[in-house]
Amino acid sequence: MKATVHVMLKNGVLDPQGEAVRHALGALGFDGVEGVRQGKVIELDLADGTSEADVTAMCEKLLANTVIESYRVDLS
Repeated sequence: MKATVHVMLKNGVLDPQGEAVRHALGALGFDGVEGVRQGKVIELDLADGTSEADVTAMCEKLLANTVIESYRVDLS
């Protein structure tokens, strides 16, 4: 089984990397970009029997800083 974890900063948390990307896009002539939020994607190859609850525990304990980040888990 595979799990994909999408981690993003929560709304209201400053995103300096996203702002740097937005500024660089403007400098390259892409003037239509009004905001950028940058996150991360983590792909996990899981052994049979690993539950969604296990993946959620991984996110809560290590993969996401739940004070400032939110996450979404997709299983396939």
